[in-house]
Amino acid sequence: MFRDIVVPDSAAGQRIDLFLTQASDGFSRSQITHAIQAEGATLDGRTVRPSIKLKAGQRIRFRVPEPVSDDTIGENIPLDVLYEDDGFVVVNKAAGMVVHPARGNWTGTLTSALAFRFQSLSDVGGPTRPGIVHRLDRDTSGVIVVAKTNAVHMHLSNQFADRTVEKEYFAITAGRLDRDRDIIDAPIGRHPYQRDKMAIRESHSTSKPASTFYEVIARRGRFTQVRVTPKTGRTHQIRVHLSHIGSPILCDRLYAGHAEVTAGMLTGLHDASAAQVLLQRQALHARRLTLEHPQSGKRMTFEAPLPDEIQRVIECLESLA
Repeated sequence: MFRDIVVPDSAAGQRIDLFLTQASDGFSRSQITHAIQAEGATLDGRTVRPSIKLKAGQRIRFRVPEPVSDDTIGENIPLDVLYEDDGFVVVNKAAGMVVHPARGNWTGTLTSALAFRFQSLSDVGGPTRPGIVHRLDRDTSGVIVVAKTNAVHMHLSNQFADRTVEKEYFAITAGRLDRDRDIIDAPIGRHPYQRDKMAIRESHSTSKPASTFYEVIARRGRFTQVRVTPKTGRTHQIRVHLSHIGSPILCDRLYAGHAEVTAGMLTGLHDASAAQVLLQRQALHARRLTLEHPQSGKRMTFEAPLPDEIQRVIECLESLA
């Protein structure tokens, strides 16, 4: 649907994205900006940037974005299901997949894939988070459990809250850990000026206690393969803690400062294979999850194999002394 608007005198000098946000009920400024960037608006017949300033009397033709539904829309996205019964599902989440819809990620989510595949999911978390008991970061792959019923959801949630769920991650760090094993105890809160990051923050209103145990599997050159068991479940906890001790996770955009890893970056060589890109996501994988079955009471362990791209990094590192 298109809207035709004549710019009033009162809007002269205003940015088009701000003006259209004020003139379009039910849409955020980011949604309006995205629509303009997708050539959804013309000014006197010309496509424009969101930052252009308006003049009185100009004519705007604007394609109104589709409203975002409160309900999760199912999408036919492949899922690697590790286990399923009538109470819950265990999935090996792919790296790059957002768990549930949020600003900037309305489609292609795990919940969209789940809604398409399963007829019944719990609704304890609300309409945009059907079945979601816990989360993994977008670029973290591995085991995640999803509830089909509200009763199972509450049982699983209580296990996470009581810290009886055992979580084991595999990580490769861009740094050589000196200790074979250690516990990192450091409170985590919001970063003081970067809204998408967390940070170690003592005695801050946003800080919560956080504890992570790690054990070295192998050291290869400047890199370390490590088994990580978080005792708490704070946002970005493993990433922040390993960065805090000087060994951020390899290819972690936020905390290691690089978005891809080539063979040459690992080996230091400049041969024909040096430019080969091995990794474009953080080297963090939720490898195992152990919990109590909500109905039988039996302890069960679910394991997701290492993704091919992380395996390629390991193979490359094996050539190092």
